[in-house]
Amino acid sequence: MQRYFIELAYRGTGYSGFQIQDTGATIQSELTEALQTIFRQSFQLTGSSRTDAGVHAEQNYFHFDTELVFTDKHLYNLNAVLSKNIAVKQVRPVKPESHCRFDAVSRTYRYSINRFKDPFLTETAWLYPFAINKAILDESAALLMEYADFTSFSKRNTQVKTFNCSIEMSQWVERDALLLYEVRSNRFLRGMIRGLVATMLKVARGSITINDLRNILAARDCSKADFSAPAHGLCLTKVAFPDTIFC
Repeated sequence: MQRYFIELAYRGTGYSGFQIQDTGATIQSELTEALQTIFRQSFQLTGSSRTDAGVHAEQNYFHFDTELVFTDKHLYNLNAVLSKNIAVKQVRPVKPESHCRFDAVSRTYRYSINRFKDPFLTETAWLYPFAINKAILDESAALLMEYADFTSFSKRNTQVKTFNCSIEMSQWVERDALLLYEVRSNRFLRGMIRGLVATMLKVARGSITINDLRNILAARDCSKADFSAPAHGLCLTKVAFPDTIFC
């Protein structure tokens, strides 16, 4: 029995999230159906990083075990069966004990903000046509790297053992007409990035101060943060693994 990592990209619009749930079609349900259609056998997929309804990914992973040997023709057939919103990029054999969730060493996300209405960005960026202070945004992003406990930026009823995250990159960059928040950490909490984005924007608009942001972080109370940033602006861009797990 061989274990494989399957790498894929997807536009999350119209999906109820990454992993299977009862609320509607997900990336996992569509990929599972495609695999079973092609190979006429069942597949049990394990996901690396949950993404909420409407969130996109340039890179995400599942792993599964099978006695099949995957070829380029199988990859072609799989993409032919899948929706236009999902693309399988590669299928890689890994060592038997490898796990696409627990072996990931970091995850990188990007949140996209569009300052002017653009019909080509309505599904991938948040239209936010308000005056903001970029320097304050930069200061807010840098501040986050001083903290480890992000309880205030985790939505309620999150079943985790710890709210600690090791953020190693947190920055706002301007690219073409977009304002982008890029963040990398060993892990993220439910709703965390959208909460960080919306709360930092409140600081940049002068609704709250940098000191207020510090107080929110210290409060360890999610009612203090703003989670209003919509899901469609968020994209998982990279899941990093040690090279030693691959065959």
